[in-house]
Amino acid sequence: MDWDGIGMDWDRLGRDWEGNGIDWPGVGIDWDGLGCTGAHLCPLPGVFICRGREDALVTRNLVPGESVYGEKRISVEDGDSKVEYRAWNPFRSKLAAAILGGIDQIHIQPGAKVLYLGAASGTTVSHVSDIVGLEGLVYAVEFSHRSGRDLINVAKKRTNVIPVIEDARHPHKYRMLIGMVDVIFADVAQPDQTRIVALNAQHFLRRGGHFIISIKANCIDSTAAPEAVFAGEVRRMAAERMRPQEQLTLEPYERDHAVVVGVYRPPPKEK
Repeated sequence: MDWDGIGMDWDRLGRDWEGNGIDWPGVGIDWDGLGCTGAHLCPLPGVFICRGREDALVTRNLVPGESVYGEKRISVEDGDSKVEYRAWNPFRSKLAAAILGGIDQIHIQPGAKVLYLGAASGTTVSHVSDIVGLEGLVYAVEFSHRSGRDLINVAKKRTNVIPVIEDARHPHKYRMLIGMVDVIFADVAQPDQTRIVALNAQHFLRRGGHFIISIKANCIDSTAAPEAVFAGEVRRMAAERMRPQEQLTLEPYERDHAVVVGVYRPPPKEK
């Protein structure tokens, strides 16, 4: 992967990747010639940047020694022990693309409980599992039984992942398996995905909790301009008591995609 070759300007994003008080002295990683010199905490809790000749987004591996989808692993010396990180490929993960695109908040952090709709084979789920850690939980809902088998295999080694092989359109079918959550992440690529997220929010998302929805314009309306599709989905969210707070397109990683982050049933403002 040529991380520099995508034209990403880290400084232009306005992020201070190093201004976080984290010091990794004498790390000196050799990641297959990438020249990585250390893993630095980025402004989003639980997410790191491998700094070097080619910067890479990484998460701390919850299961050291294990890759999930063939991703690179990095071992970092931390005192007398080593910490392992996993490369997070933005071309294979909408959430990673949003982070590298400069999103302000994902609300997925250590200890959080997350409902992931459209979990597929568990690629991004595994990184969310890394972020929330053993104190958090990831309820991963996937309708496809084929992808579900891969997801279950991921969960066998990650005790904070609970796979649910069900249709996200019918949350009542798995209401006994899932507790209240802090965040819903949705990547279901369906024309009625806002309604799907709203139904699940009614069952599982705490008041004042947050949602992250990945929108693929062609799946909503292939005849309309992507910008018009995104605007229409934002209006639908508002009608479902979902208040959008941030919207970001995913170029250059995904074409005609956007991510919307917001809050569900926000508490009334104090007078």
